[in-house]
Amino acid sequence: MTIAAPLLPPADWRDFLALTKPRVMTLVVFTGLCGMLAAPGTVHPVIGFTAILCIALGAGAAGALNQWYEADIDAVMRRTQRRPLPAGRMDRQAALHFGVGLSAFSVLLMGLAVNIAAAAILLVSILFYVLVYTVWLKRRTPQNIVIGGAAGAFPPLIGWAAATGQVALLPFLLFMLVFLWTPPHFWALALFVKIDYANAGVPMLPVVAGERVTRTQIGLYTIPMALAAVLPWPLGLTGAIYGGVATVTTAIFAALAFRVATRTTAADGDSMKPEKALFKYSILYLFVIFGALVVDRWVLA
Repeated sequence: MTIAAPLLPPADWRDFLALTKPRVMTLVVFTGLCGMLAAPGTVHPVIGFTAILCIALGAGAAGALNQWYEADIDAVMRRTQRRPLPAGRMDRQAALHFGVGLSAFSVLLMGLAVNIAAAAILLVSILFYVLVYTVWLKRRTPQNIVIGGAAGAFPPLIGWAAATGQVALLPFLLFMLVFLWTPPHFWALALFVKIDYANAGVPMLPVVAGERVTRTQIGLYTIPMALAAVLPWPLGLTGAIYGGVATVTTAIFAALAFRVATRTTAADGDSMKPEKALFKYSILYLFVIFGALVVDRWVLA
């Protein structure tokens, strides 16, 4: 006799919202919005709203497909065990259909209502996050977050393309800023949740190479990140408002990263406070520096 698998209760709307990783989506949407507002010219409010909506839907779709594929990993990591799939509040098939449908809708809407360039970059960003990072890299190499970080760096390019139909040097530098920011940001997190990653079999850098190597890499990646952050000012792509904010906030980031990079041990009972401080500040850092970009653009316009 075959015993049928128990049916799961219908997923709540909050479970579908959780699939989209709303906290991550907030930063993605914000950098995309700032990329659009910093672009030359003006955007019709309806077109602008549609573009940001598509960026949000695309980011949510990528998050949903990521959770669909990584349900087994999420089930053994403490910080992800309460997500809808590992917690048993949703069927995997529903998550897959939701992610695929949302992806297709966001790209089609962007192409039809905004422009093809923005839609193409949005499509690449979704595919990169799902296929390159989630499926190919994450379980295979400690460089997963280095290469995969490009997925989260696309929104400024998408926002700029939505406003102009093309890309330029400034949004490329913003792309590089987020791309180079990603390793220090995630490795700071990985240092204080490395047991979770080890239990899940994910080869994050602290698990396979140790803390010392990870700390050194955090320091090394901060150097080109700082250059990408400040460079738009001396190149004449931004004004003094952005330049001043970028210089100060990046100096603080570098100081926190240096503290983590030069730390020899975490066995002093401080519960990874420097690492947690860098991780938390790194999120605030992007909000502040991208916000300064928009203020700079509109004050000097």
